[in-house]
Amino acid sequence: MALLEIVKYPEPVLHAVGKPVERFDDELKKLVADMFETMYDAKGVGLAAPQVNVSQRLFVMDVPDEEGKSNKIIAVNPEIIYVEGEQIGDEGCLSFPSIYVPIQRNQRAILRAQDAAGNWFELDGENLAARCVLHETDHCDGIVFLNRMTKLKREMAKRKIKKLQKTGQWE
Repeated sequence: MALLEIVKYPEPVLHAVGKPVERFDDELKKLVADMFETMYDAKGVGLAAPQVNVSQRLFVMDVPDEEGKSNKIIAVNPEIIYVEGEQIGDEGCLSFPSIYVPIQRNQRAILRAQDAAGNWFELDGENLAARCVLHETDHCDGIVFLNRMTKLKREMAKRKIKKLQKTGQWE
């Protein structure tokens, strides 16, 4: 396994719709393993392929269950098939280091995706799991969480990013 470089906003790959994954092979399994290692190293709960400069519809996540036990999910070709409710909470992104902003998301989301072997499954997530599924699926669709902020929060976040870029802390 190897650590991958996490690209930062405004890299073009973050704004592109990922291509569907068509090959479920050892190369995909290696990418998934490297993405998990990279996500854990960065202290994240989710990581999408575009964030490691791979324009494909794929993400990994590990939102611990109520007992704090690991709950690793591999979502290939993800699609949100149902949402309900509303939650507002601080959200961060590994491609936006040190930016945390309250974001409104659905309380519950049902995801339909394939696993690393190509088998279809559904995941019914609530709270943080729903937030993570929605956030990572957005990445696969070329949507970054700046797009989900209010205009005021977005402008504040962009100013903070510019300041970090000027001081060399956004590399």
